[in-house]
Amino acid sequence: MKPVRYSYGIASALLAGGAAISLITGHPAGAQVAQNDASQVRSAVPRAGAPESFADLTEQLAPAVVNISTRQRITVDAGNPFAGTPFADLFGNRGGQPAVREAQSLGSGFIISAEGHVVTNNHVVTAEGRAEVEAITVTMPDGTEYPAELVGRDVESDLAVLKIENGGRPFPFVHFNDAGDARVGDWVIAIGNPFGLGGTVTSGIISAVLRNTGGGGAYDRYIQTDASINRGNSGGPLFDMQGNVIGINNAIFSPSGGNVGIGFAIPAETAAPIVQKLISGEEIQRGYLGVRIGPVNEEIAEALGLPEKRGEFIQSVEPGEAAATAGIEPGDIVLSVNGEEVTPDQTLSYLVANIEPGTRIPLQVLRNGQRRTVNVTVGKRPSQEELLERFDTDQPQGDQATPPQTQGGVIEERLGLQVQQISPRIARQLGADEDAKGLVVALVDPTADAAQRGLQRGDILLSANYQTLETPEDLEAAINQAASEGREALLLRVQRRGRPALYMPVRLRQP
Repeated sequence: MKPVRYSYGIASALLAGGAAISLITGHPAGAQVAQNDASQVRSAVPRAGAPESFADLTEQLAPAVVNISTRQRITVDAGNPFAGTPFADLFGNRGGQPAVREAQSLGSGFIISAEGHVVTNNHVVTAEGRAEVEAITVTMPDGTEYPAELVGRDVESDLAVLKIENGGRPFPFVHFNDAGDARVGDWVIAIGNPFGLGGTVTSGIISAVLRNTGGGGAYDRYIQTDASINRGNSGGPLFDMQGNVIGINNAIFSPSGGNVGIGFAIPAETAAPIVQKLISGEEIQRGYLGVRIGPVNEEIAEALGLPEKRGEFIQSVEPGEAAATAGIEPGDIVLSVNGEEVTPDQTLSYLVANIEPGTRIPLQVLRNGQRRTVNVTVGKRPSQEELLERFDTDQPQGDQATPPQTQGGVIEERLGLQVQQISPRIARQLGADEDAKGLVVALVDPTADAAQRGLQRGDILLSANYQTLETPEDLEAAINQAASEGREALLLRVQRRGRPALYMPVRLRQP
C-alpha cells in the first residue's frame, strides 16, 4: 500500500482520512441541505439502478471541499562537489554551509463548521525531514484564498484541523456521519485536488468496509473504494449518495504511484471523535498494552492445531507495561477484548487504543491450548516517536563463529536446518547471556520454508510449540510429535541478536 503523495513539491503526503458528512451551507444561494431535501436526492440518485447523474449532488457538496497548500522552508546540504580538487573555488567558497530553499505542496480538505474549521490529513500540513511549514493557505472552489491556522493535529490517525476566517460570514460546511450503514457495492464520489488541478470529482463503489491492509497500528482499518484517487486527493472527502462524507481519502495501493482502482479512506466513526477533540483542545489519549503482536495466520493455526484462524498472537511483552503487569505472556493468543472478539476488522490494536487509559478490562486468551481470562488495567499509549525508539532495537550481528553442525537426521530433513546446542562461548559471540539455553542455527537450506520465513545462521531457537529447547533431541521430539498429530507446521520461538524473541511458524517438509 502506498501513500498518495502531494501534487508537487519536496515533502510528500498521504491521502485524507474519512468521515461521513452531509452538506449544510451558509451561503444564501445554496442554502438547501442535501440530506433534508428528499426530492433533490431522489432525482439525483434513483432508488434502483445506477445514478442518472452525479451533477446535482456534486453541486450541493463541492462548495465545502477546499484545496490546501503549504509554503515550506527546506534546509539542504550545500557542499562543494569539487572540494579537494583544483576546481574547488570555481563556484565560490560555500564552506559546506547548509542552504535554505522554498517548496510548496498541495492537498485537499473539507469545511465542517460555518465558523471555518477545515479537516484534512496531518501529512498534508506537516513538513518532512529538515523542512518547516511557514504558511498554510486554504483555497475555496471559487478561487478565494484564506490564510489558515493549524488548530491541532494527530500523527497516529493522520488527521489535522485548520481554522479560516471570513469576517464573521458563514462558510458552507458538511457534517460527519457514521458510515456504519455503508455496504460493499454502494456508489460513492470523491472530491478533491488531484495533481493540483483544482476541484475534481470521481465516482466508484465501495469495494470493502473496514479493510485491514496489514500495515498494523491502531488505525489500520479503512473504507476501500475504486473511485479514482490520486496525488493531491489527500484530505479530501468520500461522499455517499445521500451527501454524507463517509471517509477521508488517505492512501492508495499502486505499483506505479497512480490510481489503479484501490483507494483507502479513514472511516467517519474513526475520524469524528478525534476531530472534535482537536477542535476543543483536548488531549487525545489511547489505550496501550505494551505488546508486539502478529496475526494468527494459517501456519500458526496449523502448528498449534487450532480449528480456525482467529485472534492475534503475542510475540513479545514489554516489561513494566499493562500486559506484563497482568501476566500476559509471549505466545498467548488474544481472542477477545472486553467482550469484543478480535477479528481482522477489529484488531487488538484498534480495540485497545479506543479504551480509556486506566480502565480495567478482561482479555480472553488462549495459552497452551487452554482458554483463560486475564484482567488488565489499560495503560496510556506513548507517542509514535516514543514507540519507534522502544522497538528500534535492531543491531548489526557482526562476525559470528560458525558453531559445529549436526548432519542429516530429522531436523535437517523436516525443517531444512542444521543446529547446535548453545555453549557459553557461542552465547558470548551472539550477544546472549552465557547461561542462555537453546539451539543455534548453523545452516539454513535456502529451499526450505525456514529460509523463506527469514530464519538465518546465528539465530537461537528457544522453543518449539511452546516446548523449551536445550538439545537437538528436544527439537527432534517436537517435530515427531507434530508429525504424529498430523500438523504440517512447527511454531518456533527465535532470538536474534539485538532483537526481542519472536515466534515464527515454519512448515515441515514432507518425508
